[in-house]
Amino acid sequence: MPYVEMPKLSDTMTEGTVVKWRKAPGDKVEVGDVLAEVETDKAVMELEAFDSGTLKEIYVADGGKAQVGARLALLLGPGETAPSPDRQPSGATPAAAPTAGPGKSVPPPAPATTAPGATRGGRVKASPLARKIAGAKGLDLGTIRGSGPSGRIVARDVESAAGGSARPAAPEISNVPAGRGDRRIPLTGMRKIIAARLLASKTQIPHFYLNIEIDAGELLRLRAQTNAHFEKLGLGKLTINDFILKAVAVAAARVPRANASFAGDAVIEYGDVHLAVAVAVEDGLVTPVIRQAQTRSLREISDAVKDLAARARNKKLKPEEYQGGTLTVSNLGSHGIESFSAVINPPQAMILAIGAIVKKPVVDANNAIVVAHRMAIGLSADHRVVDGAVGAQYLAELRQLLENPVWMLF
Repeated sequence: MPYVEMPKLSDTMTEGTVVKWRKAPGDKVEVGDVLAEVETDKAVMELEAFDSGTLKEIYVADGGKAQVGARLALLLGPGETAPSPDRQPSGATPAAAPTAGPGKSVPPPAPATTAPGATRGGRVKASPLARKIAGAKGLDLGTIRGSGPSGRIVARDVESAAGGSARPAAPEISNVPAGRGDRRIPLTGMRKIIAARLLASKTQIPHFYLNIEIDAGELLRLRAQTNAHFEKLGLGKLTINDFILKAVAVAAARVPRANASFAGDAVIEYGDVHLAVAVAVEDGLVTPVIRQAQTRSLREISDAVKDLAARARNKKLKPEEYQGGTLTVSNLGSHGIESFSAVINPPQAMILAIGAIVKKPVVDANNAIVVAHRMAIGLSADHRVVDGAVGAQYLAELRQLLENPVWMLF
């Protein structure tokens, strides 16, 4: 096909924004050339050419939005001719009337004719489990957009679609009187995805919450000793969060049921801990993933999270760097928050909420009141996957590691 279409660059992406075209109409294009920069809900990605030819027409100008699968441009190979002009598909929203060159208008492309989960031949691409769930719930797979490889429909897509019909309507705000200084802030693609996913999480996942408070004294002492040694070696310092991430990963490896997800008619226990770390960015939140975190050293975890967080804030993450997490950590301690409850990041079954380390009076083993460094940790879990006893077992492992942090080094 001669059309360049908006690709699905993340599992939650439904539309993208063309940030900047790198090629102009009339330019020769080789396979692998970067055609444009596309902003997803999480990052700015390079759109590469899969065919060689000449870029004839651009349908969505810089700054324009388009749904996944919508046509962005016309790329003609040797001997190919432009198709007859047709209507622009509804999935594309140009930022301005694009042109194919000075003074030349651009005919919009034909609308897409396939259903969200279907191929051009009409066959719906779906996993066996997705088909089974859809059959049980009486859903038409042809109406569901897939988030798997090449748009394949997987179980979580069917579960989300099943819950979609029961979602509450948005609150009516038309009767709210306008006030001086009020301003309307349109939702970015990221904020739309955050809104949809968190609503689905809170309405479709049966959350329950467990909370503990740990003694962080030994953790602070080990960090101070380690950083003093690293400073002599000219190495960067470790943060408290580095130790927490290491402990979370090790504890999850020791309690495999905590590192799991719900899959319709089964629970998937993951062999590796792919640790997602919540990072605040300008438009919302991104959760880059540290792969096989249970095998990483403290230094490796520290270097990885610093690199991922920096590139997340600059929207330079690759899709594989923020997809496929099995467990998430959200740490608001640096913002002065002492305790909170986090919302589960589907399809994961658990998220840890880490609070600030604070000094407070406690009763020690000798019944004396002493000043201690305490840290609150909240666990939000999917009760379909994690029972209260499993959550308690996981938190017990985590407490042991954080109160005796030298243990996680071996």
